[in-house]
Amino acid sequence: MKKTKIIATIWPATNNKQSIIDLYTAWVNVIRFNFSHANYNDVEKTVHVIKDLNKKGITNLSLLLDTKWPEIRTGDLDKKIEYIEWDIFNMYTDPNIELWNNGLFCDYQFLLEWVNIWSQIVIDSWLFLVEVIEKQKKHVVVKALNSATIWSRRHVNLPWVSLNFPGITEKDISDIQFAIKHDFAFIAASFIRSASNVQEIKDLFKRADCNTLKIISKIENQEWVENLDEIIDISDWVMVARGDLWIEVPIQKLAIYQKEIVEKCNKKWKFVITATHLLETMIDNPVPTRAESSDVFNSVLQKADCLMLSGETAIWKFPIKCVEMMTSIIEEAESIVDYRFEDFSNDNLSLRDIEKKLLIRSALFIGKELWAQSLIILTKTWLLARLTGAFRPSIPVHSFTPFETSVRNTNLLFWINTSKLEKWDREDFSHTLDEAIDELKEKWIIKNGDKVVAINDIQKKWTEIPIMEIINIK
Repeated sequence: MKKTKIIATIWPATNNKQSIIDLYTAWVNVIRFNFSHANYNDVEKTVHVIKDLNKKGITNLSLLLDTKWPEIRTGDLDKKIEYIEWDIFNMYTDPNIELWNNGLFCDYQFLLEWVNIWSQIVIDSWLFLVEVIEKQKKHVVVKALNSATIWSRRHVNLPWVSLNFPGITEKDISDIQFAIKHDFAFIAASFIRSASNVQEIKDLFKRADCNTLKIISKIENQEWVENLDEIIDISDWVMVARGDLWIEVPIQKLAIYQKEIVEKCNKKWKFVITATHLLETMIDNPVPTRAESSDVFNSVLQKADCLMLSGETAIWKFPIKCVEMMTSIIEEAESIVDYRFEDFSNDNLSLRDIEKKLLIRSALFIGKELWAQSLIILTKTWLLARLTGAFRPSIPVHSFTPFETSVRNTNLLFWINTSKLEKWDREDFSHTLDEAIDELKEKWIIKNGDKVVAINDIQKKWTEIPIMEIINIK
C-alpha cells in the first residue's frame, strides 16, 4: 500500500460514476475540480455522485476546489501571426486601438506601468519570448527573441514583475462560497503571493462561519521567494504548482525551488503537494517518459505528502492507467526511503500538544521495533493524525474519528487511513478502541495474532489523558 497520497483532476474524461470508482480503486485520495474550466451545474452533479459513493462506502474521496485567479492573455485575432526572431512590434492595453504591423493586444491594464526597459514578456508558456525595448504613452515596443506562431487568447506571463492584482477576485469569492455550500475539504488558492492573500480567504471563511475548509496555498510565481516563510506559516497546506512556476522563475532553478519548498514545509509540519507535468505525456501515450518516471520517483524521495495529476486524468486517453502508473512508481520509491521520524517545529503547539507529539513519535519507534501491523489513532480534532503524518510513519496508520469532516481533512495526510467510527463511545474510551479494532478485523486489515500500537485516551478525574498501548490481537 502506498504512503504518498494522490490528487486527480476530474473532467471530462473521468466525469462519470464508473471512472470515479476506477480512480479510487487505482488509489486516488482526493478529487480536484479546476474552476478555470468547470461550471457550477456540472460540478454540483458530480459532487452529489461522489458523496453518494462515499456514503455507501464504495469510495473514500475528499473534494478540492482550485480557484482560477486573474489570467493575462493576448487578444482575439482574425488569423495567426508569424513572428520571426528580432521582429519589432507593439503591445497595447487599450482594446479600442487598431492593431497594425503585427501588433498584439494584452489585457493587463497595468502593463505600461509595471514593465521596464529590458523586461521580458513570456507568451504562450515560453513558446514566444519578447523583450521590452521602448515604452510609449499607449504601448510598449518589444523585440522578438525567437520565431513563433501566435493565435488568439494566448497566456502572457511577466516574470519578476509584482502584478497589481487583488488577493482574491469576485469569481474566487463565488467559487469559495460554492465550496462551503457543498462541503469541500480543500481550497487550492492560485498565485498566493503573501500571507495577506491567505488571510483574505480565512476572513471569508470566518464570515461564512466555516471552520472545516482547509487552504492549500499554490506557489506559482516569483513573489513567494521573499514571502515563503510567512505563506507556509499561515497556510494549512502548500502546493508546488510547477505549471506556472516554471514560467515565472528560471527553468534551471525550478528543481532547487521545489526541494526548498518541500523541505521547509516538512520542518514546519505544513503538508506539501507537488503538482503539474508529473506524467504529462500520458495524456496521449500509455506509458510515461523516463524523465517523468524519475520526476515522480524523486518527488517521493523528497517526502511530499501528496502528488497531483492535472490534465493526465481530466482529458484524453489514459486517465486510469496514469493513476495506476503513478501508484506503482510511488510504491517503488517508498520501498527505498528511510523514514526516520524526523522531528519538526513545535510552532502553534500547546504544551499538551507537544506531549501528544512525543507520545506519537515513541509509538512509531516502538511499532517499528516490534514489527507491529498497524498504529491505531483515535482523534476527534484530527490533530493526532496531523502529527502522525508529519513524522512520516513507516507502519500503516489507521485513524478513527466520530466526525465526517475529520475524515475528509485527513485524506491528504501521508499514510493516514481515516474512517468515521459510528460506535464512538464518549464515556468509555477503551470501548471505543475495541470498536475500532473490531472494524479493522472485519475488513481483514488486522487478524488474530497481530500486534498493534494504539494511541488512546483514558478518563481520570474528568480529564482526558492520552496513553499508548501495545496490543496483541486475540
